[in-house]
Amino acid sequence: MAASGEISLEVLPSDPLLLIMSFLDFRDLMSCSFVSRRLHELSSHNPLWKRLCHKYWLLSESDKCEKGQTWKDLFQEFYTDMGRYIDHYSTLKTAWDSLKGYLEKKCPRMITSLKEGVKEEELDAIEAQIGCKLPNDYRCSFRIHNGQKLVVPGLMGSMALSNHYRSEDLLDIETAAGGFQQRKGMRQCLPLTFCFHTGLSQYMALESVEGRVRGEIFYQCPDQLAQDPSAIDMFITGSSFTDWFTSYVHNVVTEEYPIIRDQIFRYIHDKECVATTGDIKVSVSTSFLPELSSIHPPHYFFTYRIRIEMAKDALPENTCQLDTRYWKITNANGNVEEVRGPGVVGEFPVMSPGKVHEYASCTTFSTTSEYMEGHYTFHRLKNKEELFNVTIPRFHMVCPPFRKSAVRMHGSVSISGTTSSDNSSDTDGFDADEHGFMSVGDPDPTDRCPRHI
Repeated sequence: MAASGEISLEVLPSDPLLLIMSFLDFRDLMSCSFVSRRLHELSSHNPLWKRLCHKYWLLSESDKCEKGQTWKDLFQEFYTDMGRYIDHYSTLKTAWDSLKGYLEKKCPRMITSLKEGVKEEELDAIEAQIGCKLPNDYRCSFRIHNGQKLVVPGLMGSMALSNHYRSEDLLDIETAAGGFQQRKGMRQCLPLTFCFHTGLSQYMALESVEGRVRGEIFYQCPDQLAQDPSAIDMFITGSSFTDWFTSYVHNVVTEEYPIIRDQIFRYIHDKECVATTGDIKVSVSTSFLPELSSIHPPHYFFTYRIRIEMAKDALPENTCQLDTRYWKITNANGNVEEVRGPGVVGEFPVMSPGKVHEYASCTTFSTTSEYMEGHYTFHRLKNKEELFNVTIPRFHMVCPPFRKSAVRMHGSVSISGTTSSDNSSDTDGFDADEHGFMSVGDPDPTDRCPRHI
């Protein structure tokens, strides 16, 4: 009788089997352990679980040595405690570690405000208190760090004009639960951040109600023209907690958001938004201020920060002074406004080799986007009659996505569209304070920046 052509699993070499098993995820690896005695033994192979420990729990060799466990036991220990967050933990832990590592070098005092993570039963108690389930990615992040102490400056970024200051703290879970919203227009919304100075918060929708999508993050923006106080529009800042937090961390650690006076400023700088004229380079960064903006009526408030610098190797005789500015402002409808004026925020900076001058100003407009470009006119100090223009690069300002109030839309939901009215202004003519920030008056969302042409 001919011998059977089947090969028993028991006689196959271990190496090719282990190679195949190295491509399996932890669920499949556990399933293999129930197939046969041979696979049960191979599925406990330490290197297989080392890869999974690093992939899901970011564990290192030193973590293993400290625990004195096998990689499989270490994986099972973390899975028992954090298994429901296995799809979120590595992403959020990486973000937290990156943020702390960066701030330790750039702004160490901010690290001291972070709170230790909460326990699973504490999150369960909060859910029972507010009567809503928390998204798993939010829970996972708060297992790592329970927000921060209420301090200034806040972890989630600042913005400053001379008469207006905002700095947002990342709320701990207990404080957030205390601000949980049940009022009409904001039902089932949990605050994530809080600013002492403006009362501003970013909220997370815990249920898909009143035109919101569960898990999305937003700034509330009351409809200025509605008689119904529940008519609340929303500037959307994230589709989920993970999206919101990791994108913020990315902007911080890549230095898209600058550190100014030991706090994170939420200016965005487009690396292409740089222009060089001779020895002088001009770059621009921008930021949207939701607390000074509204959707209805359309009024969008931006601040921009301009950096002017002269090359270190410029000739001393090229020293010059800024005389005037010229702006060409184009809104989303294609309408153009031109603005001319003396100096910048009341100053006429002298630029010498290696000198840097920075200032902040603002603009408002009634369409969802606009762009600005222009030039400064300088004269040489050695010859006041020698005038020349320095290009200001074109920079775009685009309102973040928004959703109009479901109350005003009679139940329909509308994502940001372009409005038809035109109203933009350049405010470089404002006097600056000692920090180079401009005066904008009281932070009333209905105010407009006056024109200084």
